[in-house]
Amino acid sequence: MIEKHLRLRTWVLTLVLALATLIAAFGSSFQYGYNVSAVNSPSELMQQFYNDTYFERSGELINSFSLTLLWSVTVSMFPFGGFLGSLLVGPLVNKFGRKGALLFNNIFSIVPAILMGCSKVAKSFEIIIASRLLVGICAGVSSNVVPMYLGELAPKNLRGALGVVPQLFITVGILAAQLLGLRNALANEDGWPILLGLTGVPAALQLLFLPFFPESPRYLLIQKKNESAAGKALQKLRGWKDVNSEMAEIQREDEAEKAAGSISVWKLFRLKSLRWQLISIIILMAGQQLSGVNAIYYYADQIYLSAGVNSNDVQYVTAGTGAVNVFMTFCTVFVVELWGRRLLLLLGFSTCIIACGVLTVALALQDTISWMPYVSIVCVIIYVIGHALGPMPHVLVGLGPYSFIVFAVICLLTTIYIFMVVPETKGRSFIEINQIFTKKNRVSEEIPEKEELKDLPPTTSQ
Repeated sequence: MIEKHLRLRTWVLTLVLALATLIAAFGSSFQYGYNVSAVNSPSELMQQFYNDTYFERSGELINSFSLTLLWSVTVSMFPFGGFLGSLLVGPLVNKFGRKGALLFNNIFSIVPAILMGCSKVAKSFEIIIASRLLVGICAGVSSNVVPMYLGELAPKNLRGALGVVPQLFITVGILAAQLLGLRNALANEDGWPILLGLTGVPAALQLLFLPFFPESPRYLLIQKKNESAAGKALQKLRGWKDVNSEMAEIQREDEAEKAAGSISVWKLFRLKSLRWQLISIIILMAGQQLSGVNAIYYYADQIYLSAGVNSNDVQYVTAGTGAVNVFMTFCTVFVVELWGRRLLLLLGFSTCIIACGVLTVALALQDTISWMPYVSIVCVIIYVIGHALGPMPHVLVGLGPYSFIVFAVICLLTTIYIFMVVPETKGRSFIEINQIFTKKNRVSEEIPEKEELKDLPPTTSQ
């Protein structure tokens, strides 16, 4: 009876947990989405600024190819910065904690926000390129730390729902950039530096409010060895005093991890007991990032223009796409625990496959059939719905309407892998999920990693 009572009350979403989730996601994930889309609407104005600045310096205009390449570098600095930021995650969360890492990460948002806001006055497009790198680092750190922080704050049976919140705020950030990027808002001659600089506002708010919320109890208990602080954090997050059972569960998970040992990345790829877990993580992340959705957000206006949308209407179509994305992601928050992650992944990638295929046909035939541009718009929206569950301009020039075949193939291969390999994780603890993969790896269920680690050099298992 007591166990049943404890199980039921873990469903409670306390005010502290809800506010910590909102502040962490708004201050970090929102910025990620905002910077993905912020350069889309003012792209022509910014490229003209690049040209005017270069002309003032040299007396010559930048040729078309060089300008496209320079703009591609500007856009690409953001994902490249994300790669660099992801490399900083481990050292930051270990040194500063999950909450501390998020607070420290705001440096990579506030500083470039100020620089981008002043770039036009300074007459320097190099500042924009460097700042895009810095906000990319911010996004790389936050996209890893926020899910980690929220996953360790949440009870097991709310982990899935809260895990979708960062993605929801990414879509909200994209929509905010699209709305502020309307021509009668900030996508104009005077407003585009402000549009870029507004990314610092969520960072400043997070820097102001997040210190009042608890650090990850898991970090406090396992890495800081501070049982008192961990207990107090859990009490604030859960809303009741008796948190001994959850503290014990965190300890058990830590003991299982310690039994497995600590190894280098190179050794990780050689462990048979973790083979399918590692492959699954790589394929799911690669499938998401290479599915083509980022290309749509970076170059939405160009894609719609090539599909035949009127130049005066394209900004509203782009904003409408962002609104659909927010709505579908919001719905996912409520169905993820009901339907499960695996089913949503299969539905999402399958929808993307169909949308990419039809979009390819629609773009190829848009000059011969009058109503094909409308099909293209619908396909992009359907693709974004599916996703809610590189230097792109040169790819568009080279492959034309067939660019999306590449994305369709990636989505297809990812869908097949999920269907054949990835198990459902709904309502399961990390230990239970590991046991499922243990069977797939065909190794002993009794701490299989320990048997493999005993043959490795002693320094890798300490």
